[in-house]
Amino acid sequence: MHKGISTAAGLLLGFALDRVLADPRRWHPVAGFGTAAAALEQRTYADTHRAGILHETVAVGSVLAFAAVAARGGLLATTLATWTVLGGRSLARAGRDMADRLDAGDIDAARELLPSLCGRDPSVLDADGLARAALESIAENTSDATVAPLLWGAVAGVPGLLGYRAVNTLDAMVGYRNERYLRFGWAAARTDDAANLVPARVTGLLTVVLAPLVGGTPGQAWQAWRQDARKHPSPNAGVVEASMAGALGVRLGGRTQYRYGAELRPTLGTGRAPETEDLRRAVRMSEAVQIGAVAVSAALALLRR
Repeated sequence: MHKGISTAAGLLLGFALDRVLADPRRWHPVAGFGTAAAALEQRTYADTHRAGILHETVAVGSVLAFAAVAARGGLLATTLATWTVLGGRSLARAGRDMADRLDAGDIDAARELLPSLCGRDPSVLDADGLARAALESIAENTSDATVAPLLWGAVAGVPGLLGYRAVNTLDAMVGYRNERYLRFGWAAARTDDAANLVPARVTGLLTVVLAPLVGGTPGQAWQAWRQDARKHPSPNAGVVEASMAGALGVRLGGRTQYRYGAELRPTLGTGRAPETEDLRRAVRMSEAVQIGAVAVSAALALLRR
């Protein structure tokens, strides 16, 4: 089988496995990588940029070396790698569960669920804050958990899939602007920014095009992107969150409380504050974007012929 066809087929099959099986609940390879990266950090950590660069190089380099060997498995390897790195089904399920708990008025249960979506401090959030946090996480993770790995898989096969997931996982572990990681996590954060520049914009374009599926218009989604995305401190999260806000007709941003402190995020979109029904609409948009992304990625892989 030609490599381009094999890659396209593997992406489609791996995506289908994620839709049917979601993430493994035990022995997840990404969780295993996280454990190994945390152990590595015990040896590499120092409050310097140089130590962070070494940590990033060793951790991601090890994954890429493994992926280069695994890629010899052809279609099967691409299928399994795709399933391993995708998190779209689990993301949508968590979003729906959050909406159900908020609709039931069970704030404690909603707070317990939030850490599976993002790193914010749920103890200080009320129902509106939980809905907004979940919606923003759905928007950002649609790109990080599905669009980006699929696109990297399309252009670089198994190394692209596994390498991207390693980069994104390290950013989630050490890419913070707090006292411990401001310098050590710099390399992880900047590498993740670079890896997501194109995928975030593909996610934004798909959101614009598919806005009518959730009752929005492409014009509103595009306008929010163009006017508000640049205000966000992240060059990528701003794109996906602003376009989602415009598509849904809601307003995102504001005070954002993390466990390490608070940030005042810019306002994205000009609508009302999001409600639980908007969270459900965001999940539907996420699933539509995911399907669009796998179609685009499979086509891109075929063009590599």
